[in-house]
Amino acid sequence: MNELRTDFERAEYLVNLLIAAATGGEKDERGFKMLRSHFLADTALQALVPDWLRTCRSLTQFWPFIQRKFDHYAERREFIWQEFGKLLAFLEKGEAPAVAAISAELLDFSEGGVQDTWRKALERMTSDPEGAITLARSLLESVLKHILDERKVAYNDKADLPELYRLVAKELNLAPDQHTEETFKRILGGITSVVNELGSLRNRLGDAHGKGKGSVRPAPRHSELAVNLAGSIALFLVETAKK
Repeated sequence: MNELRTDFERAEYLVNLLIAAATGGEKDERGFKMLRSHFLADTALQALVPDWLRTCRSLTQFWPFIQRKFDHYAERREFIWQEFGKLLAFLEKGEAPAVAAISAELLDFSEGGVQDTWRKALERMTSDPEGAITLARSLLESVLKHILDERKVAYNDKADLPELYRLVAKELNLAPDQHTEETFKRILGGITSVVNELGSLRNRLGDAHGKGKGSVRPAPRHSELAVNLAGSIALFLVETAKK
């Protein structure tokens, strides 16, 4: 364990520990618990680990989970590698630090499901671009409603994303017409435009509505853009609301 110098090496080692436990190999209970605790303690990385790692607190608990799920060793190996694919890709590429900052800030919103929505959006950017775009929109909507609820600002339950943002922007002094400095007005106007387009993008490319024969399907790069934009705006709003 001491020779593991990077989180990528730790993640690979954790995968190998789980595969060994799932295929009749040696069970390193101590190593598993140390690595599990390491990744779950990091607010950025915990959003990328499989859900079952949170509930399987030991290899003893992991065994019946994997045994029931698959009969064959090859299936178990493939499943475990796939489940850790997002974390390994994240660590190998060295993703933007903003992801860690967003994950940490949104943790305070866990009671409203915001952290869970953010985690699922990250997980689906590659495997399910349409779903990730829908989740990006849902993330912003949840953050906006949370802020309005906290400040006891009334809103229509059927209000769309632009309307919710207008209410929050006015409450947080982020509306362009509340400022005289042209630079601020342009920046704040740009945020408003992005929020409007995220709602529109979800309607055109997300999975919330049925698709026609000639509909365009989003690529992973489109969902990554939508998720990162939604996360960055959510972070900005949450930090502003705290001041």
